[in-house]
Amino acid sequence: MQQASRLAIYALIELASDPDKQVSVSEIGEKYRISAHHLAKVMNTLGRAGLVRSIRGVGGGYSFSGNARRTTLLDVINLFEDTSSDCRLHDSHVATPVEWALFDVTKEINEISNATLASITISTMLKQIERNNKAAARKEAATVE
Repeated sequence: MQQASRLAIYALIELASDPDKQVSVSEIGEKYRISAHHLAKVMNTLGRAGLVRSIRGVGGGYSFSGNARRTTLLDVINLFEDTSSDCRLHDSHVATPVEWALFDVTKEINEISNATLASITISTMLKQIERNNKAAARKEAATVE
């Protein structure tokens, strides 16, 4: 997964966790230790896709405007990279049997990955984070006792 895709997912999860809140690029960048400049480019792409909206002025920033139950990780990744399983071997007369075998394997891996990413929504990620936080809190409470 490319860096822009990861940054977009971080930002969307941050914003979707409280859709009424406005968060600045610098706040998100600081939290995830990423360049605000690079994140701003990512946010522009998310804005054009209708997943975030920009609020200008004092107290402005970005807020989530997508549908967390319908927006999948694959939807987000597709904004920044090609996830298709198109043939990368352009001339089948030149490709060796080994190249075709490797292509078949990587194509299958890509298709499985895409199916998984298409089944995980922003809402699913938020629930996973909540479960992880609860488990960590229980573990911490158990070690304190």
